[in-house]
Amino acid sequence: MSKRILVTGVNGQLGQSLKALVNASPDFIFAGRAEMDLSLLSALEEKLEFYHPDIIVNCAAYTAVDKAEEEEELALTVNALAPEIMAKYCRKHQSGLIHLSTDYVFDGTQSRPYLETDPVSPLNAYGRTKLHGERKVLNAYPDAVIIRTSWVHSPYGNNFVKTMLRLMDTRDSIKVVSDQKGTPTYAHDLAGAILHIIQSNQWIPGIYHFSNAGETTWFDFALEIKKLAGKQTEVHPIITEEYPVKALRPKYSVLNKSKIRNHFGIPIPGWQEGLKNCLKELGIFTNRESAD
Repeated sequence: MSKRILVTGVNGQLGQSLKALVNASPDFIFAGRAEMDLSLLSALEEKLEFYHPDIIVNCAAYTAVDKAEEEEELALTVNALAPEIMAKYCRKHQSGLIHLSTDYVFDGTQSRPYLETDPVSPLNAYGRTKLHGERKVLNAYPDAVIIRTSWVHSPYGNNFVKTMLRLMDTRDSIKVVSDQKGTPTYAHDLAGAILHIIQSNQWIPGIYHFSNAGETTWFDFALEIKKLAGKQTEVHPIITEEYPVKALRPKYSVLNKSKIRNHFGIPIPGWQEGLKNCLKELGIFTNRESAD
C-alpha cells in the first residue's frame, strides 16, 4: 500500500531536490508557503488534517541566519512552534516525521567531527530556534527522525556555490573566510538520504547527522568552485573578524555521519563529488581536474 508523503518547503533547496528525485510520484504532496505558511500556526493543524499524510518531511525553515538576529520570534515560530504542531499531528495519527535541523546547534569549539550526542550550544538566533525545534519535536513525538545537516548547496535558490559563481563572473578578486571549517552538502545527496530512510523497511527514531563526506573551509570550497567551473577570479583568504556579520558562526561544525550510515546503510559521497554534480546540473562543470 502506498503512503501519502507531505513535503513542506517545496520552494527551498531541499524541497526542490526531493521533487526532482521523485519525478512526479503520486505518493508525494509538495507544499510551499502558499499552501502551508508555517508562520500561521492557527491554520497549520487544519492544513495537516486536510492533507492527512502518512509521513511528513519538514524541509520548511527560517534560514536567514543574520536576519534571524532581528526576527528571532518569527524564526522561532517557523523553526520550532510549527514543527511541534507537526509532531503532535504525527503522534495523534501515528505518522512518520522527518524534520531537518542544522550544524549551527553547535558552538564550534571542538576539533573532531560532532556526534549526535555532543553538547549543543548555539551561537546565534537561528541556531537557537532550530535547537528549540529539535527539542519540541522530540518532546511531542519521540518517534520522529531529526536530520542535522550543513552548508547546503544546489542548483536552486540562493547558496554559497551560486553566490561564488556570480561574484567570479563580475569581479576580478574576492575575499572568502578561511578560518571556519565544515562540510558542504549537496541537496540532492541529502534528498537521496531522506528517500532512502522513507523507502527502507525500518524506522529508527532519533537525531542523525548527514552532510557530504570530508571537511573544508569556505575559502577552500571557493577555490574548488573556481577550479571546477574554470573561473579566473583571484580568491583571497580572510579571517572571520575581517568579514563582519550580525550572527556569529561556529569555527568548526564538521558532522560525524557514522550513525546514519550504520543504521540505514546510506552512502555518503565526498563533498567534492557533490560540488561536481551541482555544477553539472548548473551546466558549468568544465572537468578542469583532468586538464590540470
